[in-house]
Amino acid sequence: MSNNNAAVYADRATGQVFPDAHAMVNAYLGKFAERAGTTLEPLDATGYTQVRKGSATVGINVLDDHGVLLLLAPVMKVPHTGRETLYRRLLELSFITTQDAAFSIDAQKDEVYVRALRRLSGLDYEEFEDLVETVGKVTDEWDDLLKKEFGQT
Repeated sequence: MSNNNAAVYADRATGQVFPDAHAMVNAYLGKFAERAGTTLEPLDATGYTQVRKGSATVGINVLDDHGVLLLLAPVMKVPHTGRETLYRRLLELSFITTQDAAFSIDAQKDEVYVRALRRLSGLDYEEFEDLVETVGKVTDEWDDLLKKEFGQT
């Protein structure tokens, strides 16, 4: 009896099969670093590492318990005044400008992030690269503009 819900950790383009999500993401990190001509730390024991893209630091999180890849890049602290204006601006930007990413707010840290979330099963390298590039590009493009617009320099 086969399990149709079993996670698949394989790259469609190359056919390479990985034993688990960590191995897959570490392979993708290696390929990403090679293409960028840099070195990147592999995932730590908790499934986390970082990538720099311009002024952005993109945190890459493999959340095995949830079966997802979560990319987070800090943008700015939520200001004490003008919150409603900020929230509306973030929602408007998240409509199309952020592509596969979106602005979000971590309530515990009271901080704005750009985030992307993708199921790990069936993730191929091109999707991984696109998500990292998108989160990095959006954060790099908007962090300084939003800080300026909302009085944080």
